Amino acid sequence: MLFFGKCGRISRYDIGAASAPGKDVLTLKSPFVKGIYDGIPIALGYLPVSFGFGILAIRSGLSVLAAISISVTNLTSAGQVAGVAVIAAGGSYLEMALTQLVINIRYALMGISLSQKLDSSFRTPQRLLTAYGIPDEIFAVASAQPGLISAAYLAGLIVIAFFGWTLGTVLGAAAGQILPELITNAMGIVLYAMFLAIVLPAAKKSKGILLAALLAAGCSVLFRYGFPAVSSGFAVIICAVAAAAAGALLFPVPEEQEASAT
Repeated sequence: MLFFGKCGRISRYDIGAASAPGKDVLTLKSPFVKGIYDGIPIALGYLPVSFGFGILAIRSGLSVLAAISISVTNLTSAGQVAGVAVIAAGGSYLEMALTQLVINIRYALMGISLSQKLDSSFRTPQRLLTAYGIPDEIFAVASAQPGLISAAYLAGLIVIAFFGWTLGTVLGAAAGQILPELITNAMGIVLYAMFLAIVLPAAKKSKGILLAALLAAGCSVLFRYGFPAVSSGFAVIICAVAAAAAGALLFPVPEEQEASAT
């Protein structure tokens, strides 16, 4: 698909990693539009996941407005699920803060990494705004682009992903109030299916990730049935830190692989 500029000439904007060799290169005049185009698959993937979150929030006793507000002000599936669990359990602000810190600390690392690919159009206010929307999928797509990326391109990615995530939450929260409990309980597994889809492929390739996933799951079961007095928020923190530490100690990343990743 081509967009033509003045005098019938083709105005090309290389889509980079999104185009496979030997295929037609999509050409877009606007980096913002290109960002939206690249982010459409992300938005479509977010719809069913955030739909499940909306249902989960309603089942946990939150209002539709509260569920939507959480998705509007956050863009983190795991963080939002853990946050709802803390709210439902009546956890403290400290518990909530520590839970979100442990779960979402990776976004700070992603932001630092992605900052190396930003072009000169980025200013401090733009950096602060775009830092809001760098979840795993947006980070992966933006990092895969050849060369530097502009503020307009990253804004396009974030806007369309935000729309997909928020729309799914609105639909899920509304459905959670009108659908029978049997159906909403079934739809609630969508979020956990997403987590499995993320963990399983990586666990097949890495013994360290497999060990960390199994330890985290076992630790969670232990706290759930062996130490029910420990709140869900602190249980998440302890399990995540313990599993990650064990994986790092028993299966450290080789230096040559670490160097190639940077």
